[in-house]
Amino acid sequence: IKDDEPGYDLDLFCIPNHYAEDLEKVFIPHGLIMDRTERLARDVMKEMGGHHIVALCVLKGGYKFFADLLDYIKALNRNSDRSIPMTVDFIRLKSYCDIIDTGKTMQTLLSLVKKHKPKMVKVASLLVKRTPRSVGYRPDFVGFEIPDKFVVGYALDYNEYFRDLNHVCVISETGKAKYKA
Repeated sequence: IKDDEPGYDLDLFCIPNHYAEDLEKVFIPHGLIMDRTERLARDVMKEMGGHHIVALCVLKGGYKFFADLLDYIKALNRNSDRSIPMTVDFIRLKSYCDIIDTGKTMQTLLSLVKKHKPKMVKVASLLVKRTPRSVGYRPDFVGFEIPDKFVVGYALDYNEYFRDLNHVCVISETGKAKYKA
């Protein structure tokens, strides 16, 4: 997604009234998120071959993407000649890890995971921010690369608010002030 992406007017979507003044725009509509997630599921299945997948969800902000990605993988498992065995687990990190931003948190997590000597490690992230603070880490599967904007919704929060939005939206200054910790 380009840096100057205008996004979509809030009036075009169903946004809860209690957030009406707290958002600038819809940045990535839910339907686009779902379509891209379905494609990522295909890419994951292709890349993993017949290897057993241990899917690890980074809570809390990753839960919607994780659940939707796994739903698409399960559908592919049911509806194709080739299926992949899968187990699921969850991890919660002290550091903020909803989006691949600088990449530092993910690098730390990967070093911990690799201590268990898995055959391979692949990372899928719905969003990766283009930011000058990046350490250069890039996930194996990326939904959208976005400009350095503060986004919420689709389980991404600001002080625990906005997780209930279906779309990825840009928070307004009013929203930041209203829900400041």
